[in-house]
Amino acid sequence: MANAQQTKHVVLITIDGLRPEFYLDQAWGMANLNMMKQEGTYAIGVNSVFPSLTLPAHTSIVTGVTPAKHGIYYNAPFSPRRASDEWYWYFNAITSRTLWEAVHEAGMRTASVNWPVTAGGPIDYNVPVVKKKGITQLEATIPYCTPKGLLDQIQQEATGKLSNTDFSVQDNYIVQDQTMARISAYLIRAYKPNFISIHLSAVDHFEHSEGREGNMVRVAVSGVDREIRTIMESIQRAGIKDSTTIIITGDHGHVDINFTIAPNIWLSKAGLIKDLKNDAWKAQFKIAGGSAFLYLKDPSDSITLRKVRAIIADLPHNEKSFFHIIDKEKLTQAGGDPHAAMALSARKGFAFNGSLTGDVFQPTHGATHGYLPDFREIQTGLVAFGAGIQQGKVIQEMNLTDVAPLVAYLLGINFPTADGLVIREMVK
Repeated sequence: MANAQQTKHVVLITIDGLRPEFYLDQAWGMANLNMMKQEGTYAIGVNSVFPSLTLPAHTSIVTGVTPAKHGIYYNAPFSPRRASDEWYWYFNAITSRTLWEAVHEAGMRTASVNWPVTAGGPIDYNVPVVKKKGITQLEATIPYCTPKGLLDQIQQEATGKLSNTDFSVQDNYIVQDQTMARISAYLIRAYKPNFISIHLSAVDHFEHSEGREGNMVRVAVSGVDREIRTIMESIQRAGIKDSTTIIITGDHGHVDINFTIAPNIWLSKAGLIKDLKNDAWKAQFKIAGGSAFLYLKDPSDSITLRKVRAIIADLPHNEKSFFHIIDKEKLTQAGGDPHAAMALSARKGFAFNGSLTGDVFQPTHGATHGYLPDFREIQTGLVAFGAGIQQGKVIQEMNLTDVAPLVAYLLGINFPTADGLVIREMVK
């Protein structure tokens, strides 16, 4: 039985790499998000998923389940021969029910902008994110925008002609967030979707390159706050302010790193990896930023698994202190890849890389994510306000899997497949 509808429209915005201090500490200058925080409900911390990566986390946000259930285990599928590095761009990779499907089945209208794993999805107005080698993101995305001609309409009515730079953060621009906010604003004004999901990604890009406190991180944070205002004003201009809920969350935090660890070098030296291109291997780690997941060529090969455990056990004590071992039981409890035999999660200051040769430990800089989400720095945040949301409430801790049930509750639709919970203190 569905709940009573609390709102007619939910605008779900993710700030990639959002950290709670962006709105808890006034020094970050997020005036619009702080206003929403004061007028609505906010969380001190939101737990990500394992691994705490963009695509698994975003899919958990719209399914309410962990990667083990929704099937997006990493940003890119495990490719044993490393023949492909294409990410999970396509909706048909998701194995759990999504909010877009539930909202659509309830007879409501959906939209999505720059949201991962949505190409080909059942979304009424969809500008997904797709990246392919050899062409720009704009060129890769155009064929998957639906309905056909939508992007041409957006350029004619809202943005003007879009360039490749408008869709890119790779050249240290923050203009992509502006582009996605303008596209979202137009879709809200033109079609008034009951549910729209919007992904803004510049903050994460600069955290990776500069670390948590980089100057361009601050520029990107202030920039994304301006884009939130663009979206907020579009809601008001559409005449739906009083019947709209805005939820702003993220996918993960960030951890400053000084060294990377190459665990596959250990396996290569032990003869467990000989030639990946010719499929000559018995065990290898799938790298996921702050974590690494062990794959066995034969999942029942207990002898090789014992060898890997022995290799790690024989490392010098100080090297073993740079990461945690996540055994199969804990991996299952965390909702991680069910095909992995075990995993490693780095300690703060360290991450993993996929090298097969060279030095195991390499100096680096910047920040990353992907860790087991069991410490403060890797948490993301959430602010919600508008129709159906309580004012002045503070949630100490919640999970990303709680977002989908919240959206479903607000729209008054059934969503029994989610494992997350509606945080009752948040809603009227």
